[in-house]
Amino acid sequence: MRKSEFKWGPFLRALAAIGIPVAIQNLLTTTASMVDTMMVAPLGETNVGALGLCAQFSSLMFSCYWGFVGGGMLFFAQYWGAGEDDGIQRSYGLTWLCMMSVAAVFAALALFAPEAVMRVYTDKAVIRQIGARYLGVVGLAYPLQVWSMAMSALLRATERVKIPMAASVASVAANIFLNWVFIYGHLGAPAMGIRGAALATTIAAAVNVAAIYIMAAAGRYPYLFRLRGHFRWTGAQARVFFKKCFPIIMNELFLGIGNMVINVTLGRQPEAVIDGLAVFRTLEGLIIGFFAGFSSAASVLVGKCVGAGEPERAFERAKRLVYLCSGILFAVGLAVIGLRRPILTAMGLSGESYRAGCVFLVIYVFAALVRMGNWIMNDTYRASGDAVTGTVLEIVFMYVLVVPAVLVSGFALRLPYWAIFLCCYCDEPIRYALMQIHLYSGRWIRPVTEVGAAALRDFRAARGKR
Repeated sequence: MRKSEFKWGPFLRALAAIGIPVAIQNLLTTTASMVDTMMVAPLGETNVGALGLCAQFSSLMFSCYWGFVGGGMLFFAQYWGAGEDDGIQRSYGLTWLCMMSVAAVFAALALFAPEAVMRVYTDKAVIRQIGARYLGVVGLAYPLQVWSMAMSALLRATERVKIPMAASVASVAANIFLNWVFIYGHLGAPAMGIRGAALATTIAAAVNVAAIYIMAAAGRYPYLFRLRGHFRWTGAQARVFFKKCFPIIMNELFLGIGNMVINVTLGRQPEAVIDGLAVFRTLEGLIIGFFAGFSSAASVLVGKCVGAGEPERAFERAKRLVYLCSGILFAVGLAVIGLRRPILTAMGLSGESYRAGCVFLVIYVFAALVRMGNWIMNDTYRASGDAVTGTVLEIVFMYVLVVPAVLVSGFALRLPYWAIFLCCYCDEPIRYALMQIHLYSGRWIRPVTEVGAAALRDFRAARGKR
């Protein structure tokens, strides 16, 4: 496919068909977190700060299981493009089993050692106690949240994006209503405070799982219900799965640990900064949630072409997706900056905590323009079969540059919080340049299907002649 043959109309329609519903779903999920923060805000800024630190523990869980989501979507998308139903079902079974194992570990920590978990994130005793009360209940939600994420990943990769979106609507509605009931004690329920928010989150997670299954059954979607096919994989097939997943798993795991070190450093700042950071993390989730919809679309659109034996089309799509998705994200970030005063005020910030929230938000939006370009390239490489390049670059720069810079600036030099926060993004421009070189090389196209492997030989031969 030559550049002149690229058809923007079908490409943009395909991007919107997948990206917009997934973005809406993620925004709904993040909106629920914002509503949690807003409804907890009248209980005091300390409760808001505790809720934000608990969210960092959830983010660590996300990092630990997201490697399996990324690896699973690599297989889902390519097998979907090749029309191999058995491959889709095997891959889902392995992905589900691995993700649920991670969820069980984090649920056990939250339920049985919440005080120890909070001690890692902050040295403020009051915040620790409030956070432990929240974790002691919300741990029950973790397996349900991960289960729904596994199903959503499969549905997205096979272009059934409306089901998880509609399930998220039901879940968010339930969460908002139950927050009102349990936090403040309406309709005869006891006023449970922050534990009420945790209970509402748990019930809403169950609603999400149930809604996905009901709608998938009504739509006669086959892949979630053929249970025997989920576990009909051989040792050789499992090894191929883990070989492709392993770099992604290591990427997300070490990235999560690195981010935890960053959050621990920022968690030693004054309480007003911690409160501002907690609200910022919620808004960051809002922006990332919107962006992740288009990142998922990129993974599917490119991975599907690679699996179907269309490497040239995958290459042309990938180049355009990087710049288009980064531009969309930047526009969303600017809109959030423009609305920062009513948003941050509604989420309980004032005075110094409000100023800290504004600083975090402004730095993030401009840094994210480069960061999300790296993210979209990494997700595109993964869906195309190259799970190594982005992983090596991200982990090496995280531990050689970012983590040392944050620790030195925070504990040795004791720089202001905004300077520590800037250090979190010091690697992004360097990685972006290296990722761009790899993008234009085309070496990230590595099919897992037979038809894709056959087409790759012709693609490489043609590029070698250019």
